Amino acid sequence: MTITLDTPRSAHGNIVRDSAIVMGRELRPMLRDPVSVIFSLIQPLILLALFGPLLKGVPGTGDGVWNWFIPGVLVMIAIFGTTMTGSNLLMEMQQGSHERMLVTPLRRSSLLIGRACKEMVPLAAQAILIILVALPLGLDVNAAGAALGIVLLGVFGVGLGALSYALALAVREQDWMFWVVQQTLMFPLLILSGTMLPLDDAPGWMKVLVNINPLGYVVDAERALFAGDFASSSVLAGIFAAVSVAVVGLGIGVRAVK
Repeated sequence: MTITLDTPRSAHGNIVRDSAIVMGRELRPMLRDPVSVIFSLIQPLILLALFGPLLKGVPGTGDGVWNWFIPGVLVMIAIFGTTMTGSNLLMEMQQGSHERMLVTPLRRSSLLIGRACKEMVPLAAQAILIILVALPLGLDVNAAGAALGIVLLGVFGVGLGALSYALALAVREQDWMFWVVQQTLMFPLLILSGTMLPLDDAPGWMKVLVNINPLGYVVDAERALFAGDFASSSVLAGIFAAVSVAVVGLGIGVRAVK
């Protein structure tokens, strides 16, 4: 007589297929309501209109202020968008829909990976719209470099989304802590990345923090790619930083959902 052991849920299905299913589920509301993607561009557009012109002549921005500023704006969009992955999870946990997903035969890790990868789609759409808006303002962009830059942002965003997901799981009993941690970390990371203002004249102690901020390397890589400077060492450093954040974020996130 042959005894068949029950297969654990984690062995069912394929991780790529399961992640694609979760990603599709998460994308449906956005596809039904694409206006939400455009509405989320209000803040970046305000920055373009009110902050961008103030940077003209600021040391460290170079001759083309828009070529310096637009990549930073796209990084900001990636930061704000992907860190909302955890917020959406908290909402689903409060509504009970997350628990219903847990009893499906989908791999637990696919719930994280699918959600994190979903953020790449609105991020790419928003980046293209911002670039199109900035072209009449004087943005001179290398098309291939911009495309690679958007892919790089997507990789970085997957890592951030996974970390946001893991944070939401960690503070599920005290969801207000999610916002405390997010806001406490996000704004220093943005300031210390040179996204909004050049950091050439920053004090020594601040430059130490700048050098260990992975976001800063991604910002520099975006600027080099948009300029078509593919051979720049900044591009390699940015790729390394983005991939490292993605690997670390997915590693922490997968451990959190098991």
